[in-house]
Amino acid sequence: MTWRGRAGARRAANGSMAEGAARAGLTARGVIYLLVGVLALRIAFGDGQRQADRGGALAELADKPFGAVLLWALGLGLVGMALWRLSEAVFGAAGKDGRGARKRLASAARCGFYAFVAWSVLAFAVNRNNGSGSSDRQSRDLTARALEIPAGQWLVGLAGAAVVVVGGWIGVRAAMRKYHDKLKLGELTPRTRRLVDVTGVGGGVARGLVFAAAGVFAVRAAVDYEPGRAKGLDDTLRSFAGTPLGPWLLVCVSVGLVLFGVFSFALARWRRV
Repeated sequence: MTWRGRAGARRAANGSMAEGAARAGLTARGVIYLLVGVLALRIAFGDGQRQADRGGALAELADKPFGAVLLWALGLGLVGMALWRLSEAVFGAAGKDGRGARKRLASAARCGFYAFVAWSVLAFAVNRNNGSGSSDRQSRDLTARALEIPAGQWLVGLAGAAVVVVGGWIGVRAAMRKYHDKLKLGELTPRTRRLVDVTGVGGGVARGLVFAAAGVFAVRAAVDYEPGRAKGLDDTLRSFAGTPLGPWLLVCVSVGLVLFGVFSFALARWRRV
């Protein structure tokens, strides 16, 4: 085999590995969102015994038959997600401007986030009795520590505002169906495309709303200098039930998170990598 042939074979192998890691990671993300959405639905209908966050989702999974195997599979899938994002940061992503500095930096940030999530899932799989705690307590503790440092009030406020902006960006892009740019639309039948759009729009808008709400609570914590006002995923979801719309808003958001989980499965099947 010539040098060019060997180089081409290596690129093909690396591409196949990145694609496999990406699809495993998207599937793992879908499982987490699906479980969080189901847990939030239980809260909306009066069964709030388990936290509607990543920790609650992992505990729910651990109770199932072959729970330990499922946890390890989920953690390894998220490792794949982190490695895929790392490859995008180093070599560039698929699509227009995929090799640009902005896209590479975004992929690097996503790599760090999913590396942390993968670590937390694998740590839970190793020792289920030593979980990382609820997202609410983690959020309050992190906010309290941040407020204690110089200019901490400003940092927390700016971070919260940034999360609000990110949430709005996620929701608007979902409503505009920007995810079409990343899908192999030619492989979708008209009916499948409609179903993907239902999950993509509904799930993306719900996810963006949750992000934005969590950011608002962080801003309030900074303005009032009260770490207890910061909320993790579980408390953020529960807060929707306290609006004038009552538990029905929480039901809508919960269904949206379930839809986003299903949408992640669709991405695992038809996303261009």
